Amino acid sequence: MTKWDKTKLPSRHVTVGPERAPHRSYYFAMGMTREEIESPLVGVASCWNEAAPCNIALSRQAQAAKRGVAAAGGAPREFTTITVTDGIAMGHQGMKSSLVSREVIADSVELTMRGHCYDALVGVAGCDKTLPGMMMVMCRLNVPSVFLYGGSIMPGRHRGRDVTVLDVFEAVGQHAAGNMSDEELKELEEHACPGAGACGGQFTANTMACISEVIGLALPYSAGAPAPDTERDEYAYKSGFAVVDLIRKQLRPRDIVTRKALENAARIVGATGGSTNAALHLPAIANECGIDFPLEEVARLMRDTPHIADLKPGGKYVALDVHNIGGIPVIIKALLEGGLLHGDCMTVTGKTLAENHKDVVFPKDQDVVRPVSNPISKIGGVVSLFGNLAPDGGIVKIAGMEKLRFEGTALCFDCEEDAFAAVDQRAYKPGDVIVIRYEGPKGGPGMREMLSTTSAIYGQGMGDKVALITDGRFSGATRGFCIGHVGPEAAVGGPIGLLQNGDKIVIDAEKGTIDVMLSDEELARRRAEWKPRGHNFNSGVLWKYAQTVGSARHGAVTQPGAKAETHIYADI
Repeated sequence: MTKWDKTKLPSRHVTVGPERAPHRSYYFAMGMTREEIESPLVGVASCWNEAAPCNIALSRQAQAAKRGVAAAGGAPREFTTITVTDGIAMGHQGMKSSLVSREVIADSVELTMRGHCYDALVGVAGCDKTLPGMMMVMCRLNVPSVFLYGGSIMPGRHRGRDVTVLDVFEAVGQHAAGNMSDEELKELEEHACPGAGACGGQFTANTMACISEVIGLALPYSAGAPAPDTERDEYAYKSGFAVVDLIRKQLRPRDIVTRKALENAARIVGATGGSTNAALHLPAIANECGIDFPLEEVARLMRDTPHIADLKPGGKYVALDVHNIGGIPVIIKALLEGGLLHGDCMTVTGKTLAENHKDVVFPKDQDVVRPVSNPISKIGGVVSLFGNLAPDGGIVKIAGMEKLRFEGTALCFDCEEDAFAAVDQRAYKPGDVIVIRYEGPKGGPGMREMLSTTSAIYGQGMGDKVALITDGRFSGATRGFCIGHVGPEAAVGGPIGLLQNGDKIVIDAEKGTIDVMLSDEELARRRAEWKPRGHNFNSGVLWKYAQTVGSARHGAVTQPGAKAETHIYADI
């Protein structure tokens, strides 16, 4: 093993000098050798648990990452953190915990790393909030770090076609409308999710997986293989090996996650018709680097990027199909050749993004990913909307949509449960704009996703006949005219909280506008009469979150941005 000079590494605080003998005794108790104790201590953090299939393959990959760390001369120290999985939290009060879990993941990994003075981090994550949470804490700690996605699920197979969990959510609406039998629904739910891995479409997990590669925190090709594929273990091993090399080079996340790298990340979301949640997570990651990158700037880049990947929920293909044609590097190569990415951004390989992809050949005779010169659409699959109904903006996924303008009348609900009940009972009509408010970061609290409601609408065949707006969020699997992140949120007196049934609303995704046809005087009158609403959480983590969380426009973060020069310890 290499003889390490630990005088400038955080682990010196627990391993070097006679006064650290008690600390070293703990490591000997766990079977470590003196040589290992004198090596860099590398945290290998995973979100393994049995909450959902997204996470059950992570422990296996963490073991492979540990072997890579050891082979490169480091000492791996494994630990785990929590997950709240959206697919199971969806459609009930449990979803209030989902976005909050992103902060808890980042905070818990930070505390473990700081408390034990680990020198570097390999983060293994598998679902919607674990990916951004792990990337956020890497930037916050600013120790050498490599991110590893746990992989997507294989497609399910039902009655001769590939299916995903979105098909099951939409089947609920078909069943309620009398268009699917009990037996077929049972059959579908038993076959939609065949094993380990995150949801297979270009939903939030796979959107953030694309980001992990293009932003430079993950090794090229590492996000592509499905979770059950043993190829994932090879990339886990390589990720562990690579992080030790980053210690030698002292190449840190904030050297990698620059403003230009964040712009690259926004571009790949637009190009793939990715999840609107990226407009929440990219500002939050930027915040950890001390960079101001609000929703409108993220969305501008998404919109200005041609939509080139034909992926579900708006398109035909899933993550496995991208892997089969060469993986995420194919998308990155297309965007580089189209002049849409900053190729000079540094990555965890120690090379630039352009250097990593110089030998990638764009595959012909496939229609999963198109060249920029022949896009599905000249504008990206995700756009922002501003207007008197959303002064701080809202966001909508337009990938796969034909109509980009909607006029209708407001049908207002003050929580998701009431809206879902109305949809389930068909207590709405074509031309309605279903408004779900008091579901924002503070008002929920927790900014719930609305996939159960939007899927039920689609399952009833009404997806192109109504619109839905909310100060909450939408799943990456949501499709249709669904505008989320509307801000300011109702809980702080935003215009969405002033709407009344029957108000005329005009949404134009091509122009990027969302307005209620009310005068400034009428809005001011209603605002003067508006009174704040309480919620039912007066203690615990949701209460604490509501006291500290900021606006969706800036990522719904709970702390101010980092100072760019700070490290995990002030004296290194």
